Amino acid sequence: MSQNATAQQARTVNTIDRGKLDLKALTLYAILLAAGFVLNMTVSKFFSGLTGGILSPEFIIAAFCLETLIIKPKVGQAAVLGLLAGVVIQITASVKGPDLIAEPVAAIVMALLVSALGNGGAKKVLPLVGTFVVTCVSGLIYAVIFACFVQRNPQLIMVMAPVVAISGAFNAIIVQALYIPIKKALKLAD
Repeated sequence: MSQNATAQQARTVNTIDRGKLDLKALTLYAILLAAGFVLNMTVSKFFSGLTGGILSPEFIIAAFCLETLIIKPKVGQAAVLGLLAGVVIQITASVKGPDLIAEPVAAIVMALLVSALGNGGAKKVLPLVGTFVVTCVSGLIYAVIFACFVQRNPQLIMVMAPVVAISGAFNAIIVQALYIPIKKALKLAD
C-alpha cells in the first residue's frame, strides 16, 4: 500500500450522538445530577445560610441545562430530563411538589432555546443566557405555586423574584464556565 493510500484513509472520531438519550447520554446525566445533588446539599445550603436565603443556587437546574446543551434532546426527552431533576430535588426540598412541575417546563424551554439558537451566532452565549432564562422560568413557576397554593399569599412572588434572578445569574455563570471544558472532555464539535 502506498503512502498516499494510507494518508487518504478515513479517520473516525467517537462522540456522543446528540439528540438521543442513549446509555452514554443517560450516564452523563446521572453524573451531572449526582454532582448537582451533592452541590445542592453542601454549597447551595452554605450560600443560602450565609446570605439569609438571598442566594440559593440550584445546581440540579445547571445539570439539566448542561445536559441539554451537550446532548440536544428532543422536547419530550427534555421533559423527562426535567422530571428526573424534579424527582431528585424532592429528596432535599423543604416544600414537596412544585419542582415536579417547574423542572419539566424549564427543561422544555431549554430544549427549545437550544433548538432555536444552538446553531446560529447566539450559540456562544446560549449557555449563559439560556441557563439564566431557564433558572428564572423554573424559579418563577416554583414561586407562583408556593406563594399562591402553599402559602396562599401571592405577594410572596415579589419577595421571591429577586432570589430567583440572583440564582439564575449564579447558575448561568456556572454553566457558561463548565460548558466548554465538558464539551472538550467529551470531544464534541459544534
